[in-house]
Amino acid sequence: MASKDVQLAIEHREKLGTTGSNALRRLGKIPAIVYGHGAAADNIAFDARAFEELLHHSGRNTIITLTDGGSKKQTAMVRELQTDPISQRIVHVDLLRVSANEAIVARLPVVTTGVADGVRNMGAVMDVIVHEIEIEGPANRIPENVQVDVTALGVHDHLTAGDVALPSGFKLITPADTVIVTIEPSRTAQDLEQAAAPAEQGEPQVIGAEPTTGTETP
Repeated sequence: MASKDVQLAIEHREKLGTTGSNALRRLGKIPAIVYGHGAAADNIAFDARAFEELLHHSGRNTIITLTDGGSKKQTAMVRELQTDPISQRIVHVDLLRVSANEAIVARLPVVTTGVADGVRNMGAVMDVIVHEIEIEGPANRIPENVQVDVTALGVHDHLTAGDVALPSGFKLITPADTVIVTIEPSRTAQDLEQAAAPAEQGEPQVIGAEPTTGTETP
């Protein structure tokens, strides 16, 4: 469940664009934007280490109170994180203004629990097809993830988004028939099945027989 009373000190950006953003990053800060609720977007920045610690302790789906040292406060949630492809450091953050009881759409990681029967007893393998699903519900009760128990799944069984149990007051946005997890035979088992399958039989061929032309020989 999302943590409460999480605060992050921010500053308002004046220099926008790549040059201004890179200057902030050199100072150990992350450029960001906060938008929503019909108000103008706010270009802000905050300490990179403080934000990373916030994510580590409170998670991505927590409501954050943004403080600028004055009387103005905004509550927001992380909408998108942009990372450097090489260092994987966060280089930009999009924040969405929210109120505590407001219904919002959030994308949650799917976490599997248990060991599938097909994996444990039949040598199959589990394939997680979809790693996140979208749900809608109160902003102050967005969970960090959704869990699916795969214990009962046998070979060729699967779970869909519609099988995921959601907290009370939440609804599924991802199509219910979206396959989340499948249990399939291992490659070795598939090869053995194919080898054991009877080959298709065609017409018998007589070696050395003359081809039939449809014309009688006088």
